[in-house]
Amino acid sequence: MPSLLIADDHPLFRAALRQAAMEAVSEADIREAGSLDAVLAALEADAGIDLVLLDLHMPGNHGLAGLAAIRAQYPGVAVVVVSANDDPRVVRRALDHGAAGYLPKSAGLDELRDAIRAVLACEQWLPGSLRAAVARTQSDSGDADLAARLASLSPQQFRVLTLVAQGLLNKQIADRLDVQERTVKAHLSAIFERLRVRNRTQASVVLRELELADPARQLAS
Repeated sequence: MPSLLIADDHPLFRAALRQAAMEAVSEADIREAGSLDAVLAALEADAGIDLVLLDLHMPGNHGLAGLAAIRAQYPGVAVVVVSANDDPRVVRRALDHGAAGYLPKSAGLDELRDAIRAVLACEQWLPGSLRAAVARTQSDSGDADLAARLASLSPQQFRVLTLVAQGLLNKQIADRLDVQERTVKAHLSAIFERLRVRNRTQASVVLRELELADPARQLAS
């Protein structure tokens, strides 16, 4: 029985995704999460989750950072990015960072079902309206390099990197992860080497490169 996690902070859209998932896979185990922290906690608690439908701009997630976190810490989980942003350049970046599909929030119920079925069948999925434009969009060499560097981190190293980017000190990170401070220092040395950076500030900048503007906020302003 496939297990799906719907990750979006809007209850009405979660309900639409749940309906699509139930129609796409009648016996699916469907969970919901309203923040990136809740997504990561659910994945930590259950290794059997097959697919995450991930909102790019839910609380705690600011662009592609959540996608990168899931791909680094749980590489066996497929991720379909869900967003109101249908810019082909953003779609291309999401695919280059490991998304198995991209689902605009304007998609109809049929497309929602098709996306879920395709990705559960280990296929990549894009809506027909975006395929040609995305195919014409070249990958950014910097993105490909960034994705490879982040993928080289172990799950625990990625967690340390995330906490560094939040401004936590080594002792605070050690307390948060329930490890010794020297373990954090060892992880940082490995992170700096694998990301090809020299210090915490440069390491934090690497994660900030994954940030994307939220179209909904841009319209609101």
